[in-house]
Amino acid sequence: MAYLLTINGQSHEVDVEGDMPLLWVVRDHLNLTGTKFGCGLAQCGACTVHIDGVATRTCVLTVADSVGKNITTIEGLTSPQAMAVQQAWVELQVPQCGYCQSGQVMSATALLEKNSNPSDADIDAAMSGNICRCGTYPRIKAGIKMAAVQFKNAAGATS
Repeated sequence: MAYLLTINGQSHEVDVEGDMPLLWVVRDHLNLTGTKFGCGLAQCGACTVHIDGVATRTCVLTVADSVGKNITTIEGLTSPQAMAVQQAWVELQVPQCGYCQSGQVMSATALLEKNSNPSDADIDAAMSGNICRCGTYPRIKAGIKMAAVQFKNAAGATS
């Protein structure tokens, strides 16, 4: 069956089974490979994208349930908060192996788009479903804090 999806602001028609996970549509049918497969159980966060602005695991979300939603993958992140997160990640050398980082960036960006000044508890709650096998959690938290300051400073400069 054909499904019409809006991904990164563009319409895509995909002819797949309705119960196919969105992850496989994004990766295998649209070649947007920044979103990773990790566990297949929505436990690790590697497959995180934004669905209507909310960090969502795509390994358990069906393509049929994705129709009519605004889907953003790591390739489509363009918000000022996303740019601040990516800049902080580079400055602090957050990734080690990097496999989980697209999911980490997606979750961090979703947090900052909703809360521009998160507390440690806010960060812990928002990032709790993202596993980093390399254990870069302190750098991830520092990156989110740096991105929040950078975004605040950039927003203040443009006001």
